[in-house]
Amino acid sequence: MSVNKYFPHVFVLPEDDANRQVANGFLLEPSLIDNRIRVLEEAGGWLETIERFCSIYAAEMDRFPDRFMILVIDFDGKTERLDLAKSKIPNHLSERVFIIGSLKEPEDLKRELGSYETIGLAMAKDCREGTDVIWGHHQLRHNASEIGRLRAQVSSILFPPV
Repeated sequence: MSVNKYFPHVFVLPEDDANRQVANGFLLEPSLIDNRIRVLEEAGGWLETIERFCSIYAAEMDRFPDRFMILVIDFDGKTERLDLAKSKIPNHLSERVFIIGSLKEPEDLKRELGSYETIGLAMAKDCREGTDVIWGHHQLRHNASEIGRLRAQVSSILFPPV
């Protein structure tokens, strides 16, 4: 199902196939309003994800002010990568762009927590319920500030009020 670009919606730009599978697992949450979120084709690396956002999606966000973007990258053990990636995002879009990902690689999460789809579904449940069961995992807790921003701005778009 496609999103209506003129209503609040979320695009997810994953770095690689593993992150795309996690994002697709998020879509499995039964209460998700699925016509408000779209998972895009993987970019092929964390730098490519940022570059693709800046070269393609930043201009689209200017045209569609109700669009939010989630960039899903691997941090490869480098937490400073968040600040570096954020520094590339145009200032006027920074409130609508979120950068999240596993501390190392999604493959590490899969070994510890199960399939990518199971991980994504648990992430959606945490977002819907406002909990940190999965987001508190040692491979994900570095996302706390971005998850806080996401919950404040995006949860009401993706999940119906309780």
